[in-house]
Formats: sequence, C-alpha cells, structure tokens
Amino acid sequence: MLEISNNDVLPPIPGKRYFTIGEVSELCRVKSHVLRYWEQEFPSLKPVKRRGNRRYYQRHDVILIRQIRDLLYVQGYTIGGARQKLSGSSAKEDTSQSQQLVHQMRVELEDLLQVLKR
Repeated sequence: MLEISNNDVLPPIPGKRYFTIGEVSELCRVKSHVLRYWEQEFPSLKPVKRRGNRRYYQRHDVILIRQIRDLLYVQGYTIGGARQKLSGSSAKEDTSQSQQLVHQMRVELEDLLQVLKR
C-alpha cells in the first residue's frame, strides 16, 4: 500500500499578493538557490524584482513552482522534460492548475469554517 508522508503535503498558500523567496521556499519545500536556478531554466517563472533586485513571487508563481516541483521530484521528469511539458501549455495543463487553485481555496475555506465555528 502506498503511504503518503507528511512531507508530501504542502502547506496552504496564504491569501496575500506577494511572497518573498524565503516564504516560497517554505511553501513549496524547495531551497532558495533551487528557486533561483529554476528561474533560469523555466521562462514562465518570472518573479517581480524590486529594491536591490529582491524577488517577490505572486500566487501564480507559487502554483507554477509547485507544478515544477511535482514534475521533477514526484513524476521524475528531467529539467528539459518538465520545461517541455510546461511549455506545451495545453488544456490539460490549465485544468491541472485550476484543480490546484480549487483545492487551495477549499482548504482555506475549510480552515475559515473551523475558525467561525469556535
């Protein structure tokens, strides 16, 4: 039987507009230097850069990073294979991203419901 460890479950994405590289590193369980490397390898990953070249990621960036992480670490794609899969942004890819968004919203709403029940 396949057992899922707690390490496979990523924390919910907070409802804020921008995230620092450290926050994204924790949310996606990927080290900061790996995120910077992925920016070079995946053209669609472009965080906003501000003061002193600081990176600020948006929610769609975090979701993309989670997709990249899944392709590389779970599904076993190479960097090139993952890049090719993401660049062929088909309806299936859009559906996958939509499903992740819906799942994220559901988790956040369930958490909110628990707070309201108290």
